[in-house]
This record gives sequence, C-alpha cells and structure tokens, in this order.
Amino acid sequence: MTGTRYGAVYWLDDCGDDLARRPALTGDTTVDVAILGGGFSGLWTAYYLLRANPDLSVAVFEKHFCGYGASGRNGGWCSPRYPVLVDELVKHFGADAARATFRTQRATVEEVGRIVAEEQIDAHFVPGGMLGVARTERQWARLKAAHAAYDRLGLADDADLISADEARERIRVTAVLGAMHTRSGASLHPARLVRGLARAVERRGGRIYEDSAVTRVRPGQPAMLETAGGMVTARRAVVLAGEAYLAGLPDWRRQILPMSSMIVATAPLDAATWQAIGWQGYESLSSDAYTKDYLTRTRDGRILFGSRGAPYLFGSAMPESALAEPTLYDPIIANLRAWFPVLNEVPITHAWGGYLGVPRDGMPSVHFDPASGLANAFGYTGRGVATTALAGRALAGLIAGVPAMVPDLPMLRAPGARWEIEPMRWIGVRYIQNAFARIDAAEFRNASPPIDAKLAKTLAPI
Repeated sequence: MTGTRYGAVYWLDDCGDDLARRPALTGDTTVDVAILGGGFSGLWTAYYLLRANPDLSVAVFEKHFCGYGASGRNGGWCSPRYPVLVDELVKHFGADAARATFRTQRATVEEVGRIVAEEQIDAHFVPGGMLGVARTERQWARLKAAHAAYDRLGLADDADLISADEARERIRVTAVLGAMHTRSGASLHPARLVRGLARAVERRGGRIYEDSAVTRVRPGQPAMLETAGGMVTARRAVVLAGEAYLAGLPDWRRQILPMSSMIVATAPLDAATWQAIGWQGYESLSSDAYTKDYLTRTRDGRILFGSRGAPYLFGSAMPESALAEPTLYDPIIANLRAWFPVLNEVPITHAWGGYLGVPRDGMPSVHFDPASGLANAFGYTGRGVATTALAGRALAGLIAGVPAMVPDLPMLRAPGARWEIEPMRWIGVRYIQNAFARIDAAEFRNASPPIDAKLAKTLAPI
C-alpha cells in the first residue's frame, strides 16, 4: 500500500483550482441573508436567492473553504434517490407525498445538469444512471422489495430489475445475484461543482467569507451570527447550512449527529483493466449492504469505493485525525478487491473520510421561522448532492417569498426530535454500527441474522 495518501481527498486534489482562501470577515456587517456553511446547502440557497431577487444582499460564512466538508468529499453521485426509503415516506406522509418527492428528486438531477451547463461549471456531469447490485440473497430480496414499492406508486418506469448476467454485461462484479438499474441519476465531480457554484454565487453579487467560523447563532429580530472577525446582522434570515458541523454549535449539539463515510481511490486504470471490468456507462454503482458500498468511475479512469467507516465519537466529536487512520481503510480496500479481483495489484492513491449529518428521525428538514429569523437545511444522511439543490431552491423560495419555488414536499418541516444525551447517544450509535456490521457479515455467510438484528433496525434512524 506504499504511496497511499491517507487523509488526502482526490476530488479536492483534482478540483481545478488552488483552493486559495477568500478573505475572512473583519468587522461587523449587515446583510439581508447570512448563510452559515460554504457547502452545497448554503451555496445552492444563495444561488437560488440571488436568481429570485438579485437585489438581495447575501453573504456566506465558511469556517475553512468552500467544499471543505462533505460537499467536496462525497462519492460523486447526483442521485434520484431521496434520503428516506419510499416505503417509509408512504408510512409517514402518504402515497401522494412519496410519489411527488421521488418525481421532484428525479427532476432535480436534471436541473443540476442544466445549471452546470448554464453556468459553465466543469463538473464532469455524466447522466449514466445507477446500478444497485445484490451480492447476497437478502440483498436481492431487498432490491426486489424496493422495486415493488416503486411499482405500487407508479414510479417503476425509471427502474428495472435485471438478472445477474445482465448486470455483469454492464459491470463485471463478483458474486452478483441480480440488480436494479435506474435510468435517472448522474455522476459528477463534487469539488468542481461546489467550487464552481461558489463562483456563480459571486458573479450574481453574493459575498463569501472563508476562514470565518461561526461560534454562536442568535435568533431574534434581526437574527445574528457571531464570528471571531465580527458580528453579522441578518435583516431577513440566518440560514444554518452546516450539516454535520452544526453539531459543533452549543444550541445544535443534539439536533444532528455526525457520522463518517470513508472512500478510497485507485490509480487510473489502464485500458486492459477497464476491458476486464466493463462499466462503460459510468453508472453510479452500489450494493444493498447495511454498512453501505458505493462506487464511482471518474473521468480520469479511477474507481472510488466508499463505505461507512470510523466509529462514532463521544460527544459528536469530529477530529480530522479520526479520518486519516490507515487501519480504517484496510477493510474498504479489501472489499473493493473482492468486488474486482483484477484490482489486486492496482495502487490505492487516496484514502479519505468526511462527516455527514444524521437527524434522529432520519428525515431531512428544510424550514424557515420568520419569528426567530432562523432557517435551516440539513439531514441528508449521505444522499445530499441532488437533495441539497432541491433543499436550497425550496429554502430560497421560503425566504424570498416566491411560492413557485417551494414544492409541497415532506422535507418542508421543522427539525425533528433531538438525539439522546451522552453517554446514551454514544452507547446507542456504537451498538447500531456494530450490529449492522454483524448483519452484513451474516448475510455474506448465508447465515441466520444476529438475534438482535430487529432491535438494531428499530433503534436506527429511518
């Protein structure tokens, strides 16, 4: 494994600019809308606000640089899949709401492609669809159940169940029993998208302050943000778009829980290796494992393999050092090579992680409370590349008062129940992580599920 750069993010290395920091805030300032967070949620909100009303003064405040967090570190999927399973949406909100959500999510993928072209962002947007493969009998049963749920809602026009042979014609993965091919969906270069989106915001008159960490949020009329460089007063709204990093704010520590996801990247593959693998359609590839497997083919010929990784840390701590421990990546690399044995001698060049935000009820929240002046968009549980664009457009419509921008969807809701206090939070989350790993291991042995499998699934967020 010589040469692997642990903690180095391939996307940021390849983002096309030098990541030079924009100036930090120095002194107090007043704007119409102040946005905490220079990732997808914050930048999409700023972008749509300025498209709706170019006269608004909008400023984004970022602790590091735009794209530092999950927006620059994810798997590169612009997915039509919503963060909540379709059956769960039906159970909680009804069939009509579930149907509208998934149709709007599909349309959002197309809209991201249009905006990338319109703003001339070189985000490597490839509408290759998605391929979810089953590598155990229980995974195959879950895929068939998911397809049946789409069919009940009239959504199966976008997804086909295919045989193992048909799946291998697309991508030659070991141990495949069947797959679901989804025609909508795209892959993209997330760091190029987030950096390009930041420039698009600035072209439309928005201001971005980097190296400007927010230390406290003050609701009220007007709402305010405290930073080390000065106080920010927002005449219309303060937007909380920090996703997992909101857990670092005193009043939001239990609202969102940071979980890590880890990715490894191969060196660029030669033509013979690609011929052995296939994958000519650039589909976003995954399995239905509980601990998550997601794969992306990059434009320069690498394979990225991601999975849930580092254990949850007490008190929702998020140290960067926890994402650079080499032993965390060993099972991910082994899994990648189990999928594609032809990669056994191919070097792994990058290995990195990032934090994603998990709400206690598993449901995204997009909300604006004019009385407190606070707005928020978070809770994507790792499916945020497309969902953030939808959330940003909806939130911008709420703040700007443009009803046509606000879809009537379940995500338009105040934040849900808070996470338990420590140490109960640490005990519970660590237990669920351990249980899901044991469930996956039992499935691959074709063994009975662990005796506590049902309990773990019940305790986990939706």
